[in-house]
Amino acid sequence: MYEPLFSDSSYGFRPKRSAHQAISKALEYYEQGYRYVVDLDLAKYFDTVNHAILIGMLREQIKDERVVKLIHKFLKSGVMEHGLVSPTREGTPQGGNLSPLLSNIYLTAFDRLLESRGHKFVRYADDCNIYVKSRRAAERVMASCVKFLEGTLKLTVNQTKSQVGSPLKLKFLGFSLYKTGRKAGIRPHQKSIMRFKDKIRELTSRKQARSVELILKRLKRYTTGWLGYYSIADMESHMKRLTEWVRRRIRQIYWKQWKKIKTKHDNLVRLGINNAKAWEWANSRKAYWRIADSYVLHRSLTNEYLASVGYDDILNRYKVLHSNY
Repeated sequence: MYEPLFSDSSYGFRPKRSAHQAISKALEYYEQGYRYVVDLDLAKYFDTVNHAILIGMLREQIKDERVVKLIHKFLKSGVMEHGLVSPTREGTPQGGNLSPLLSNIYLTAFDRLLESRGHKFVRYADDCNIYVKSRRAAERVMASCVKFLEGTLKLTVNQTKSQVGSPLKLKFLGFSLYKTGRKAGIRPHQKSIMRFKDKIRELTSRKQARSVELILKRLKRYTTGWLGYYSIADMESHMKRLTEWVRRRIRQIYWKQWKKIKTKHDNLVRLGINNAKAWEWANSRKAYWRIADSYVLHRSLTNEYLASVGYDDILNRYKVLHSNY
């Protein structure tokens, strides 16, 4: 019933729509000359939806009052914390299978306002970017949107996170745009890269007592999901640096787990290093991270060897996925 009523600029929690389509539309607006963005952040959106306003919106389309009452009961069903049920007087239950639909219904009024004013915008659930051609226009749009969201819809706009700026710098759905010469494109935002590296550091910590094979399985599970989302971006140079960095972290794990001098020596010899060099490096007092980038580990724990024990090259996987876009 509601899907045909939703805005074409709404991409979140809808059939055959995705975050990739949303960021692609943002790029399209940038290429059309909309070089400023109003980035609106709603504080605890799912927790602050006004029940009375939402029920009024539902009654405009749903004529069976039994359905409206059922949805009302769903909204007021409460949440369980520490074994105790607390009532909910506002908001939609996070994780509830109806909540995404209700959130889109609630913000459709905002979508219609933006459309009536001729604005170019992209909304994914509560994450909304409005594209304009000047900073002055962006600041004016920001003020009017805050007035509508807080005054009419009774939501709270996070003033510290909502901002006006360039889509080349601001983060939207984990991405930002870039421009080189005449070409503009999509890239992962720097914060997304930093979070990726933080997670890789956690998964490849040399302090953990897990086998390298298990570590590589966990690493592949995480990178598969990350690449599935971010492979739309142009980031081959990033991936070249990241895959070398990941391999270095894996080599560091091996060196730490070999631990004893004799074990290091024997493994280096087994992997093709001559006896004298193996003893020299086995007795080295250099730090783990430094040795992980040494020629001796590059020659012994080669890229081919790492692949044979389970390392699935993230650069190669990115190239395959990115070619599909």
